[in-house]
Amino acid sequence: MAGAAGKFCMVFVTVPSREVAKSIAGGLLSEKLAACINVIPGVTSYYEWQGKMEEDQELLLMIKSTSAKFSELSEFVKSKHPYDCVEVISADIDQGNQPYLDWIEKSCTK
Repeated sequence: MAGAAGKFCMVFVTVPSREVAKSIAGGLLSEKLAACINVIPGVTSYYEWQGKMEEDQELLLMIKSTSAKFSELSEFVKSKHPYDCVEVISADIDQGNQPYLDWIEKSCTK
């Protein structure tokens, strides 16, 4: 496994529907802001919003990108997302299969 510290990231975004997931994923790919987006269905989210406990069925987007693209990716997601407060959080990819990491980098280059 090759080291990738700081160069690549996974970004997590919850969405309310498959339609929103598909729209955001397609835009991220066409703008070269991400290499791959996994749509994970069946996520139940519990949270407090405006003083009230909430429970929602959502989908989770796991987006693979470069750390250099995070700010632009985040702005894109927020501009296309229906929520008032959008979850866009990132975790570094510290290690990975070098051919896959190379593919992420190539896919995110215009």
